[in-house]
Amino acid sequence: MRSPLFAIMLLFIFSMETKAQLVVVNTEVTSDMLMAPSLGLEIVTGNRSSIGINALYSKGLLGKDFKISAIQPEYRYWFSGRPINKWFVGAGGIAALFDVKRKGKVYDGYGFGIGVTYGYVWNLTERLSIDFHSGFGVFFYTRKEYFATDNYDIDYSLDGVQRANATGYYLLPTRVGISVSYILR
Repeated sequence: MRSPLFAIMLLFIFSMETKAQLVVVNTEVTSDMLMAPSLGLEIVTGNRSSIGINALYSKGLLGKDFKISAIQPEYRYWFSGRPINKWFVGAGGIAALFDVKRKGKVYDGYGFGIGVTYGYVWNLTERLSIDFHSGFGVFFYTRKEYFATDNYDIDYSLDGVQRANATGYYLLPTRVGISVSYILR
């Protein structure tokens, strides 16, 4: 919970007025299994819409040297006419910080992106549900990419300032998984 993303998410939670709206907290089971704990909040904003925000943080994804912090806001449109029930389509964003060491190389940077999500929510009880979702999007990144044996501070600086040496984008899954949700009301 030392991540600034969790602090931003808590600020978002406590700054919203909920009145008679449904408020849902959730966790991504798939990211939790990958050792990247997540926490989400979704608020119903109308008969067919909701907005949500998820955050995840990991110091060792799958036990590897893979650090990531990400936040994902999302708008969802519900086809059933009742939010947090059955089929939905969503549009969202992602912002992430990462530091990955893989096969002798280091990838350290940040990125942002947008994507679409499609899914289904299966209500188990009045308050407990399972959310199946899949989505894809485009992720733009700026990173420092170098070999672990390099002296990054000296080898990749310009006038004493470290510079990113790789930018680009990926088309990739942005929201794929299963969430367990609990309605707070």
